[in-house]
Amino acid sequence: MTMRMISTLALAAASAIALASVPASATGVIKCKAGPVSGWKTQDELTKKLTKEGWTVRKSKVDGGCYEVYGTTPEGDRVEAYFHPVTLEKLYVGRRGEVLFRKQGY
Repeated sequence: MTMRMISTLALAAASAIALASVPASATGVIKCKAGPVSGWKTQDELTKKLTKEGWTVRKSKVDGGCYEVYGTTPEGDRVEAYFHPVTLEKLYVGRRGEVLFRKQGY
């Protein structure tokens, strides 16, 4: 091995260690203080509600204590949206860095 290869490998190893030490966190555009999960409605209930309203839901997950949905609005916008897990109220809708809707206080 040449010194250049050793130096490159050492730099790669140091970078990997540095990245591994960064704690994972939610993207958390919105944070919900929703109480215990036992009081939440299900993601399936949210999907059914949104589908009834004309949304297409591609994926949903919990993020920042809220339900985060990736889907298409009734208007045809592909978005990332956040909903309160207890009330299923829409809190935030964004598209590629553009805020389409944000509930006051969130």
